[in-house]
Amino acid sequence: MTYPVPVRTARGFGAVAVAPHELSTLAAIEIMTGGGNAVDGAIAANAVQGTVAPETCGIGGDLFALVYGPGIDSPVCLNSSGRAGSGANPGALRATGHTTMPLDGPPAVTVPGCVDGWYALSERYGSLSLAEALRPAIRLAESGFPASRELSEAWAAHATRLLSQASAPPMFPNGRPPGVGERISRPFLAESLRSVADSRDAFYLDRVGTAIPEATGNLITPEDLARCQARWVEPLSAELFGMTAWTAPPNSQGYLTLASLSIFGKLDATGDPEHPDYWHALIEAYRSMAWERDHLLHDPDTGPRLAMLDPEKLAERRNRIDPAAAGSWRRPIPAAGGTAYMCAVDRDGMGVSLIQSNFHGIGSGLSAGRTGVWLHNRGAGFNLIPGHPNEWRPGRRPLHTLSPTIWTEGNRLALVLGTRGGHQQPQLLSQMGAHLHHAGLEPGIAQTVPRWIIQDINASSSAVVVEGRTDSRVIDALRTRGHGIGVHAPWEPGWGPVSVIAVSAGGLREAVADPRVETALALSC
Repeated sequence: MTYPVPVRTARGFGAVAVAPHELSTLAAIEIMTGGGNAVDGAIAANAVQGTVAPETCGIGGDLFALVYGPGIDSPVCLNSSGRAGSGANPGALRATGHTTMPLDGPPAVTVPGCVDGWYALSERYGSLSLAEALRPAIRLAESGFPASRELSEAWAAHATRLLSQASAPPMFPNGRPPGVGERISRPFLAESLRSVADSRDAFYLDRVGTAIPEATGNLITPEDLARCQARWVEPLSAELFGMTAWTAPPNSQGYLTLASLSIFGKLDATGDPEHPDYWHALIEAYRSMAWERDHLLHDPDTGPRLAMLDPEKLAERRNRIDPAAAGSWRRPIPAAGGTAYMCAVDRDGMGVSLIQSNFHGIGSGLSAGRTGVWLHNRGAGFNLIPGHPNEWRPGRRPLHTLSPTIWTEGNRLALVLGTRGGHQQPQLLSQMGAHLHHAGLEPGIAQTVPRWIIQDINASSSAVVVEGRTDSRVIDALRTRGHGIGVHAPWEPGWGPVSVIAVSAGGLREAVADPRVETALALSC
């Protein structure tokens, strides 16, 4: 099987990194070659990504991470997703006519968890100080960087709602969106990153923290910001294809990746990713679990703890899948981006799977005053259903789309895998997991296989969108089985970038960037 497209691959036995922007990948390598480990490198990549690609992530958003390597018995998980502020009042929103959470404005903002996540990662596993890991981002924010096509298009698309914000001027030179390749500097953000380097409180309780209550109409208070958002939690795991796959537990939707692949792996599907049976089995495995996500998923601290990978439930769903027809799944009770995934493996074998987000593009459309910090809209993950455990309430974490993974084989790191893609993340990761470990494709080939997504996971019937390169025989066969098929661009940039680092039993790292996003880069040293 060959797909004639250049795939950016880096191989070696030293440090490797993959990120959605070449400057982010370069920062990770710079830090790891300068004495830092994979945690330091991942933080550096994240900070640079939020600087040069604020349409994907930034310190006004949330963070999840998995870490595994020498001296760590099994992968550990950090949930640094923020909570709703003390002013959260679902009744007040319902009284104004809202039936779902708004996508922008103050109610959509939760406390940003990213900086707390950096501190937790750095203090527990970093080799360098957090200040050292942030140096590349501060340097770029001060000296400037060329605007990418994605940045230029995103800021042009959102110009009307962003120009009124105090942090906007550096992103709109001469009052207009930046052109591709135009030099952008972010002096406000540079000062905010320096405050992060100084201390946790300098960010949350001083420079940025004092601006957040005003930006949110006091829905978030200084007391909310004083509470640390980062928590080390027990990751979810499943035995898949002779390996163990690990992901973040609820309030993350990561369980859908593991559940889908658990079901798919027991369907006796062909190993040929060009065969309609393979596509049908993978699509139905995902659909069988995803339809109830919005009804079930919530902050485990504020509702019942659910067995998301219950073997009996997985077997029941698997037994209901018809190999010849698309299933009809019950529609649940109604409920209600911009993301960057980066991964790194250092010379000693520590791997980090880190994902950080604003959620929908630039997020809520609000900045924290004149700080260069744009506030995410993760509060849109809540619902307004009275009494629901995911109802917008003070102190709760919302349903979260961020779904990083790490895969181990025995006691060694085998794969670091993740993607942006909002609600579609488990779909994209399930496809990559199946291509790599069921079909046995090389990572570079797996990156080029045409992808599919289901845009409305609550629909009872199957409506699938595929990349335009998909074989017409596959499309026809899926339609015959009852799948509604839409066709998009040949290479959909929004369906990625998926970042992959595969590690062989002999220690060879193979880092592969996604060809769908022109700024994505894999490097080794």
